[in-house]
Amino acid sequence: MTSRHALYFAPEDDDPLGLLGAGWLGRDARTGDRLDRPALEGWDDATLELEALTAAPRRYGFHGTLKAPFALAEGRTTRDLEAAAETFAAETRSFDIPRLAVTAIGPFLALTPPDPCPELDRLAADCVRRFDTFRAPPPPQETARRLAHGLTKRQAAHLERWGYPYVMEDFRFHLTLTDGIGDADDRASLRRDLEALFAPVLREQVRVTSLCLFRQPGGNAPFRLVRRFPFGG
Repeated sequence: MTSRHALYFAPEDDDPLGLLGAGWLGRDARTGDRLDRPALEGWDDATLELEALTAAPRRYGFHGTLKAPFALAEGRTTRDLEAAAETFAAETRSFDIPRLAVTAIGPFLALTPPDPCPELDRLAADCVRRFDTFRAPPPPQETARRLAHGLTKRQAAHLERWGYPYVMEDFRFHLTLTDGIGDADDRASLRRDLEALFAPVLREQVRVTSLCLFRQPGGNAPFRLVRRFPFGG
């Protein structure tokens, strides 16, 4: 099975945001360890509700996507990718996301910046462009699946050019907290509970100081943090 790599923002290891996010999802993407999720009133893990509602984001790890998962192009190696990421990070300056908020993006919940953050948009666009030579074309079935979900003309063009539809003008930075929640009342209820859970960090700026390389060994295996590349300024 083909492995995949991705370039993410992930909070520093001792950052309260990262600790809360990993605890909520129930897995540390750095060590792979399962974590005890904090209890939320009205949501009982005995019913497996929260376990099921966090299944996909738990597999990917607590992160914000900068370049979506990709298989390596022929002739490229993980060592090549690490060297390029190290160079890229050394040329990149740290910056702050002013704040985050718990937001509904369609049926799922995520942490997003409520206000524009041009530095973040620029970082993501630079990652998409700079590392595109490392990306193998997505399998035809993946492209067909994404097209079947109903993309705009511009998103379809992004998919053809960059292998992923939600880039450049269609990029929206987010740290995913749940899978899709079909019931609007349940979604609104859990959103309020997550606002309370993450309240201590939602008042704070988020410092972006590094680029993180994640790897999925194959199939539906969990992504793991391979290496963190500190920014140069």
